[in-house]
Amino acid sequence: MKTLVKENMATTAEHSEDSFSGRTRESVTGWWGRSRRFLSEVRNEMGRVTWPSKKEVYATTLVVILTSIFFGIYLYGVDLILSRIIGAIFRNFGAA
Repeated sequence: MKTLVKENMATTAEHSEDSFSGRTRESVTGWWGRSRRFLSEVRNEMGRVTWPSKKEVYATTLVVILTSIFFGIYLYGVDLILSRIIGAIFRNFGAA
């Protein structure tokens, strides 16, 4: 049992020396270098992206707007019908 506790303490001590799960602590310049590398990789990936044309953006925006209007009207109708049904039930049974 004491051996297990000592091993756990040694493992805990090893992990407390690491800053990010296995990576040793680095100076500010190491952090700066990693950040620069990350941003340059992001820039490279953004260059590889296939951007939609203006026509495609317009078409998909129109579809989203029309779909939103359709479902808004549909849900308004369903709500209106259900509220009238519930109101009629309450009126007939004297709850309201």
